[in-house]
Amino acid sequence: MYRENHTTNSSPLISKVIFKLSGWLITRENEQNINIISNRIVTMTSYFSHICIVQFCATYCNMLKAYSMAILMAPHFCQRGAASFYFHCIISILTRTCPSNYPGHLEEDPDRPSPPSWIHEDLHPWAHTGITRDMVESAKWTTNLRNYSAYVERYHRAFQTRDVFTLWGILQLLWRYPGKVPDLELMFDCVDWPVIRTSDYDVSNSTGPPPLFRYCGDDDTLDIVFLDWSFWGWVEINIKPWKSLLKDLKEGNKRMRWMDREPYAYWKGNPTVALIRQQLIKCNVSDNQDWNACVYAQDWIRESQEGYKQSDLASQCIHRYKIYIEGSAWSVSEKYILACDSVSLLVKPHYYDFFTRGLMPVHHYWPIRNDDKCKSIKFAVDWGNSHKQKAQGIGKAASDFIQEELKMEYVYDYMFHLLNEYAKLLTFKPIRPRKAIELCAETMACQAEGLQKKFFMESMENGPSYTIPCTMPNPYDPPSLHAILKRKENSIKQVELWEKNFWDNQNKQT
Repeated sequence: MYRENHTTNSSPLISKVIFKLSGWLITRENEQNINIISNRIVTMTSYFSHICIVQFCATYCNMLKAYSMAILMAPHFCQRGAASFYFHCIISILTRTCPSNYPGHLEEDPDRPSPPSWIHEDLHPWAHTGITRDMVESAKWTTNLRNYSAYVERYHRAFQTRDVFTLWGILQLLWRYPGKVPDLELMFDCVDWPVIRTSDYDVSNSTGPPPLFRYCGDDDTLDIVFLDWSFWGWVEINIKPWKSLLKDLKEGNKRMRWMDREPYAYWKGNPTVALIRQQLIKCNVSDNQDWNACVYAQDWIRESQEGYKQSDLASQCIHRYKIYIEGSAWSVSEKYILACDSVSLLVKPHYYDFFTRGLMPVHHYWPIRNDDKCKSIKFAVDWGNSHKQKAQGIGKAASDFIQEELKMEYVYDYMFHLLNEYAKLLTFKPIRPRKAIELCAETMACQAEGLQKKFFMESMENGPSYTIPCTMPNPYDPPSLHAILKRKENSIKQVELWEKNFWDNQNKQT
C-alpha cells in the first residue's frame, strides 16, 4: 500500500529502501530493533541526501527525511500499550492526514462504579427546548474553538497552549472509547470567566442561551463546565499531566506525616491576577502580626529561568494547611492543593469547576471568609492545631477524594457522558464546518517538540479501553439537590459562628 502511494516514478534504490523502512515500521513486533534502526538512520539520511543532490531528486529526499523522522520518533509514537496499535507517524508526516483504521473493542462492565456528576444540572437550560443550530452559532462571538467530532475551527487565539491541550484531551477520549462518542458540534471558550448570563435568557426569550463550553461556571451563568487543559499538562509553567502528577503527589504525601508538618497555612502563587490575592498577601506573618500564614508571591519568569526548582508541587506538601484562593476566575491549583493531605483552606469561591461541587465543607475542606481573610485563616489554623485528629481527617478526606474520584479514568468518563448527553440535545444533524481542519493524535504529536511532546507522551492513552464508561448517574431530584446545598450552607454557617465566638472572646480578653 505504502509503496504504491509513495514510490511512483522513483529510482529503484530509493523505492526499495522506503518500502522496507515503512513496511518494517508498520509490521514490526520486536521493539528492540528500533534502536538499531535509529542509530543507522542518520547515516542513511545523509547518504540518500547526497544521492538526491546528485540526481536532483528533492521530492524523494524530503520523503525519505520524513520517514527518517518517523523512525526516530518510533519509540515514542508507534506502540500504544494495551491495544498494541501503532501510530502511523510516517503517513501523517507525509500526507498530513489522519489514519482511518483505528481499532475498537469495548466490553460491558456492569460493576464499574460511577462518580458524582452535575452534568444534568449543567445541561438543564436546554432539557426542554433542545439545542438548535442557531443557539450554537450565537456563541461564536466569544469562542476560541469549534469542534465537530475530530475537526476543529479556530476563531481566536487562546492564551498559551490551553486550546492545544484541551484538543489533545478530547482526542485521547476518542481514542479511549472509539466509536462511542457521537458526532456533535460545540463551541469552546478557553478564557477563564463564564459569560452566558442567566438573567439574559428568561422563559419569555424566544431564543435559548448559547451552549458554550469552558473550564468553570458560577451561579449567575449558564456556561457548560468542561475539563481544563492542565489534566494533560501545562507547558508554560512546567506542570506535568495529571496522571503522572497524581502519583507524584501521593508519593509526596508520604515524605512527611501530617503531625510533623509546619503548623501554618501556606500559599504560593501569582497575586497580580486578582485583588483578592493581593489582599491575601497582607496575611503574611510580620513583626507586628502573626496570622498563622506563610504567603509567597510566585515569580514565574525567574522560576522558568532557574529550571522550576522551587515549584515542584509534590514537594510542597510540608504544611498542615494550604490555602486555595481564586485568581481572575477559578484556579487549576485547587486539585493540587486538595491532593496534599493538608487541610485545604478554601477562601470563599465564586466559581466552580466540574468536580468541586462534590466537595463538602468541614469534611473535605475548611471554609475561609472572603471579607476578613486574615482573621479567618488564623482561626482555622488555631482550631486545627487544637483539634489535630479532626483536622488531619479533613486533609485525608480531601486527598482520598482526589485520588479516587479524580483519577483519569473517571475524568474521561465525565467527558464521555457530558458530550453524549449534550449530543442527545442537538436538534440538527452536525456537519463539518467549512474551515475546520481534521485533528488526530498523529497530526498533533508526531511533529511536536520539547516539553509539549513530552507531555503528549505522558498523557497519551495506551489504547482503547477494554470496558465501556461507567454508568451515567441519575440526575439529582429536587429534594436531594436541595438537601445537599442546605447541608453545605449549614456547615459554612457553623464555622462562621465558631469563628465569631472565637474573636468575640479574644476581644473581651483584650
